[in-house]
Amino acid sequence: MESATSQPGGATPMEGNIYSRLQTKIIALTLLVTFTPLLLLGVIIYRQFADMYVDKIREQIRNRSENQAASLDLFLKERTAILGAIADTHSFQAITDQDNLARKLVVMNLRAGAFVDLGVIDHTGQQLAYVGPYELTGKNYYEQAWFGEVMSKGLYISDVYMGFRKLPHFIIAIRRQENQKSWILRATIDPDIFSRIVQAAHIGRTGNAYLLNEEGILQSKPRFGGNILDKAPVDVSLFGKQTMVFEQPGADARKLLLSGAWLKNKDWLLVISIDAESEMAPLFATRNTQIIIISLGIIAIILTTVFTTRLMIRQLVQTETQMQELNAQLVQSDKLAALGKLAAGVAHEINNPLAVILQKTGWIQDLLDEEEFRKSENLHEFRTSIAKIEEHVERARKVVHNMLGYARRMEPRLEDVDVNQTINQTIDILENFARANTIDIQTDLMDSVPIIAGDQAQLQQVILNLISNAIDAIGKEGTVSVKSRADDSVIRVVIADTGPGIPENMQKKIFDPFFTTKSSGKGTGLGLWISYTIIEKLGGSLSLRSQAGKGAEFTITMPIVRPEKK
Repeated sequence: MESATSQPGGATPMEGNIYSRLQTKIIALTLLVTFTPLLLLGVIIYRQFADMYVDKIREQIRNRSENQAASLDLFLKERTAILGAIADTHSFQAITDQDNLARKLVVMNLRAGAFVDLGVIDHTGQQLAYVGPYELTGKNYYEQAWFGEVMSKGLYISDVYMGFRKLPHFIIAIRRQENQKSWILRATIDPDIFSRIVQAAHIGRTGNAYLLNEEGILQSKPRFGGNILDKAPVDVSLFGKQTMVFEQPGADARKLLLSGAWLKNKDWLLVISIDAESEMAPLFATRNTQIIIISLGIIAIILTTVFTTRLMIRQLVQTETQMQELNAQLVQSDKLAALGKLAAGVAHEINNPLAVILQKTGWIQDLLDEEEFRKSENLHEFRTSIAKIEEHVERARKVVHNMLGYARRMEPRLEDVDVNQTINQTIDILENFARANTIDIQTDLMDSVPIIAGDQAQLQQVILNLISNAIDAIGKEGTVSVKSRADDSVIRVVIADTGPGIPENMQKKIFDPFFTTKSSGKGTGLGLWISYTIIEKLGGSLSLRSQAGKGAEFTITMPIVRPEKK
């Protein structure tokens, strides 16, 4: 019975699973690479637009509060100027005339308006003349707080208070001197007219505006909630001397955007508040439109990606048969290349022990020729064993010689080399070894290091040798750092360690063959010499900078040879 599951291009079930996974990975990676910048771009555009929109609202409410505060300052300044002009142009006797005072109140309201009443008070606080809707003639204001203020300052604009009339109001009072006696001309400002001027500062359907004194008491009736002389819903101490805009939770947990500007002629704070969410409704509508557009784009990208990937997988399956033989050849070639690299590394480590063994067997053979050993019953066994040792040593030397012959390559093979990738691959090889010795390998690789023409295998051999040497030098608990840098002409790879360093007297010989700083039996002295030779053949240089007790730093300098010019 045929399988119910069709495989791409007639591939076997196992191959079909491989290609299905490949198709999934390609689709996933393509969508990831596509969606990430798309979504990131969408978020960035939205955030920038949102920031601009919020800044615009903040600027609008800031300007409104500053402009309206200036209007209120002008209002108070005009009324103060009118009241001062009346006081300056009339004597105490003339101004205390009831009919004259009444005419002045009418003129003042014709000129500016908002004056409720007008009164003249002597230096003892007694109101001698009064024009207005309340029975206040004869009242004494000596104990009132505002009386002391105007007597000491000459001009005083009070906070809103109740007073004798038991209604919220505020006054403007001016002191004048005549015949060495002071008298006061006082006017009450209509609080309703003043509150309407304040409320005109609100913005939109949710805007509110009100005045506060330094104690946070309402000096005007807010548009929403509260009455004059109530405690304000905002802390005055949050506002600085300059105009400020900030957010604060409202009574229903909705965010309020507040702006506060101080008046110049009076210690009053004009506060304008708006519901931030309501004012940003157009922004949210824009966001929703953007989400719809991006969603449609995502759907189109998914459909296109799936269709294109399936078509590509079908073409890949069709060429798979032709590629199998070539892949097998490439794998075999890679194995031979890997074997050659391994042989080059192992051969020089084996030669020295073999030479020592041959030397010792010759010495033992000389000892057997002495008289005391000739009489031994086991002399023949000794000579036979030595002969076998020499035979097998010679055999091993031939194997090493063949390995060296196989691995030897007179000139580097130029290929595209990613230096940073080579470094990372080498560190992957040594990471477990370093971790076992509590050694941390840190990298600082420059992103813009170019691809160059070189021999990656030989470069990796050099880096592997330098990092291995650094780990050996540290022993336990330390750090190996690997950096890559590039300029217009060269690439530098710097490998530094926190080991004991190399004494100055040894540094000149460090790249000589058979010279080693390691203890006896732990090194052949060929690693740095081979590394130096390899880098030289690649057209670069290998240098050392070290100070005893402060670690060592090897720098590989490679010329930047572009692959297209190799």
